[in-house]
Amino acid sequence: MADKKKYGKRYSEEQIVKVLQEVEKGMSITEVCREHGISDQTYRNWRKRYGGMDVSDVKEMRRLAAENAQGIEAISDYGWRYQFREKNSSSQ
Repeated sequence: MADKKKYGKRYSEEQIVKVLQEVEKGMSITEVCREHGISDQTYRNWRKRYGGMDVSDVKEMRRLAAENAQGIEAISDYGWRYQFREKNSSSQ
């Protein structure tokens, strides 16, 4: 059996925000990265995406993304039904 390549730990968005807040409270970036087993580049990517957010902001962002996905699905469903109706009415 081949060895599976092991990837790093996956962090939830809430956990990422808490890691970023540790640095904002005064811990050094290298210390936080070492403590959580992440690279400096990972920290920078997280800071670019989640910097300045609270946990409540992340939850709101997730809720809005889900709401947006539902809206897009409804619009595409409506478009599909409209096309189907047009095809069937023109073939009669």
